[in-house]
Amino acid sequence: METLTRTATPAPTTQRRRKLVRPDPSVWRKEVAVDKTSHEIPQEPVEKTQEIAPKPNEKICKFWAVGNCVKGDRCSYLHSWSQGDGFSMLAKLQGHKKPIIGISTPLGDKLYTGSKDGTVRVWDCHSGECDRVINLGAEVGSLISEGHWVFAGLPNVVMAWNIENGAEYNLNGPVGQVNTMVTSKDVLFAGTQGGQILAWRGGCDQTNPFPEAVSLEGHKSTVICLAIGRDSRLYSGSMDHTIRVWNTDTLQCIATLEGHSDSVMSLICWDQFLLSASLDGTLKFWSNNAQGNLEVAYTHKEEHGIVAINGMKDADAKPILFCSCNDNIVRLYELPSFLERGRLFAKREVRVIQDGPGGLFFTGDETGLLTAWKMAT
Repeated sequence: METLTRTATPAPTTQRRRKLVRPDPSVWRKEVAVDKTSHEIPQEPVEKTQEIAPKPNEKICKFWAVGNCVKGDRCSYLHSWSQGDGFSMLAKLQGHKKPIIGISTPLGDKLYTGSKDGTVRVWDCHSGECDRVINLGAEVGSLISEGHWVFAGLPNVVMAWNIENGAEYNLNGPVGQVNTMVTSKDVLFAGTQGGQILAWRGGCDQTNPFPEAVSLEGHKSTVICLAIGRDSRLYSGSMDHTIRVWNTDTLQCIATLEGHSDSVMSLICWDQFLLSASLDGTLKFWSNNAQGNLEVAYTHKEEHGIVAINGMKDADAKPILFCSCNDNIVRLYELPSFLERGRLFAKREVRVIQDGPGGLFFTGDETGLLTAWKMAT
């Protein structure tokens, strides 16, 4: 099995993958304008300085969404799927019947999506067409890939298949739904509904490449998100409002971070920071103090609960943070100023944001809609 380094909600510090084939511009294309202002990244984030002025109502017009709003410009609801510049929507891909919970781009020219409808769909990156539907027979709770391996988290099991040779395996051990997964150093970690984190170390045995799992105990409630830092530490966020820090060699918990007052929904590691997002509406930046212990360096507050975060660089190498809230809006912030660069609108919450090659990024919402976007290059 190849060295595992990819996280469930991929952090900008993780190892780069081999590029996918870029989509055909004649299929997914839209003009964009690029913000050309220069920007240097200081060590600490600073307060938010500017916001985009939205329409009075930030909800999508349900009639416009199906093509029959008769009010036109007089309508008080939004008639656009986004605001801002420097990015464009390429395509909306329909097929899933329930919320999308995982988007993955393994090696090759395919995009994989997992949904609570019990299926994994395989999309062609050239045409945007769905090439294959894999019926797993149970609600998918998470989906990731690493190299030629794709992993799907289901109730009480993780399914693994090798897209190169077609081999499939069931990884037993989880109790309840597998909500999140991440990989590091040939180890697959899976966070479960019961609060445990299971770890399988990949082996060379072709008949059983994933030996029996080891359980990491500590959380008092469901594990929702996992991330791997550049120090190879494992970070886990839970409904118990805490973040635990694990040594990936000893598999021991070495710290518990407290500060959120609601479920920790999303974690990413970016440069020297650990970013944590919670339903309490806060986004916290954690960094090491002089004693080497993680503490909160900065807290950003949203008006609504945060359900997912991710990040990537724009055409000018400026860091852009995607922040999805339970008001059905994904806000794009330029770091460290928190200058708001744009908004993505959806009919329901966007629970997963996945970066791709060549400035591509993808969002999956609770209606089952997959949307392809592109940063200007």
